[in-house]
Amino acid sequence: MEEQPSTSSEAVPEKTMGTPANVSGSLTDVTPTPYRVLAQRSGRRTLRRHFLRMIRRVALLLVVDITVISAARTGLSALREWSPPSEVVNWLLPSGVLGGPSSFVAIIVGLLAMGAYMQGDAWNEATRVVKGVAAGAGLALWTGLDATGVALTTVRWVSVVLLLGTLLVAFRRILWNIGSSMYAHFGPTERVIFVGRPTEVDARSLLSIAESRRIEWLGWLTEALDVEGHLGEPAMVWEALSNLSPDTVIICGELPPDEFQSVVEAATVAQCRIFSIPRYMEITSFTPQHVSEFGVEFMVLSFPAFKAGQLMIKRAGDILASSLGLLALSPVCLAIAVAIKIDSSGPVFFSQKRVGFGGNVFRMLKFRTMRLGADSEKASLAHLNRTGDLRLFKIDNDPRVTRVGAFLRRCSLDELPQLFNVLRGEMSLVGPRPFFPEDLHQYQDHHFLRLAARPGITGLWQIRGRSDIIDFEEVVALDRKYIDSWSPLLDLKILALTV
Repeated sequence: MEEQPSTSSEAVPEKTMGTPANVSGSLTDVTPTPYRVLAQRSGRRTLRRHFLRMIRRVALLLVVDITVISAARTGLSALREWSPPSEVVNWLLPSGVLGGPSSFVAIIVGLLAMGAYMQGDAWNEATRVVKGVAAGAGLALWTGLDATGVALTTVRWVSVVLLLGTLLVAFRRILWNIGSSMYAHFGPTERVIFVGRPTEVDARSLLSIAESRRIEWLGWLTEALDVEGHLGEPAMVWEALSNLSPDTVIICGELPPDEFQSVVEAATVAQCRIFSIPRYMEITSFTPQHVSEFGVEFMVLSFPAFKAGQLMIKRAGDILASSLGLLALSPVCLAIAVAIKIDSSGPVFFSQKRVGFGGNVFRMLKFRTMRLGADSEKASLAHLNRTGDLRLFKIDNDPRVTRVGAFLRRCSLDELPQLFNVLRGEMSLVGPRPFFPEDLHQYQDHHFLRLAARPGITGLWQIRGRSDIIDFEEVVALDRKYIDSWSPLLDLKILALTV
């Protein structure tokens, strides 16, 4: 058994962290599977909270930027009327520079393109602001290049970058500090869990976090039993996430590699922000970046707020495409329904319970391709399953499949009713493969990450040869790859290859 840390070195002074909020005693270790499912489901609420915080941040920064750019334009107009600086100002920044609405829009677009509204530390944020101004100013001045020449255009471009870059960085910092102070007093707090050994972290960092009015401290997951707010060991992270629904997990100091990986994966499933003080570990699919929060420099390992924005874009595309698809393919669906009724007795549609986004169970629709009672024959045919894994039930020349059903399966036409699932928000056009609820009891920790997106009618598993994939870990790897690298272009590529 691993030696317990000494109480004298591991204790956390009461004045450092105070008393955790809404925690009565330690967590109790029970059957792990329900906690993993509950953590996955609570992640949807956490994701919404992160997204709202991101919207508030972007809105505040946009107000600052618009105000500063407008003030700079007004100031330049006044300087052009004064003497003697009017001649210099008119030569460097004439009325055509930053004067029209196109220049204004170009600067904002440049800031958006360079990520100036994303979270980061002070240095990275300032760098992105300057890059955004440079890109926007270059776009605005490009149209006058032929008339003014390269040399003069370059001088004016540098002048705009220096002027607006300096003003935006300075006023962003001033007004952001004021806004953060007001938000700390009047805005909702952020629920935080700490994982690791407190004494491995600089006490000043803990004190800075404790004094922040923006957080609601929930407690520690640590092996040190004498720590105030002790919730259990780090291995109980799933229980903590499902019971307490934190927004953020802060990893303190060193953790064993397997334990560190488990904590990061669990927090990712629950859609928590993940910070590390002061070290981090490179893990597949997690890209650490610097960020300043609560007055402390962290390594952040996830950005769930950005993921929420991606999900909104993806959902909008699904609604549009599924609506158009149902309208365009309705004659085909009608012909298939008639063929099914003629070929065999039974209903046209077939539905099964599947696990969707956040671990929620829904009924997935298909055109019926098997004879009635096919599900009851599954156990008697299990010996023919060529994968050896009940989660991937594949039988060559399955005797339960009807003649029309075999044709529909070859052409993947049996999947068309799933457009209704897409329209209802239960599925997506492209996504991970949907599995059965009973499979959750066989999931390992890293399998739950595939539930971070709506299941798809098609996906990487489809275009990589779904009939040839007989290893569940390969399916999980493809699903994880899709989630980690999602983009609208990737969805279009998968849809094109599927067709």
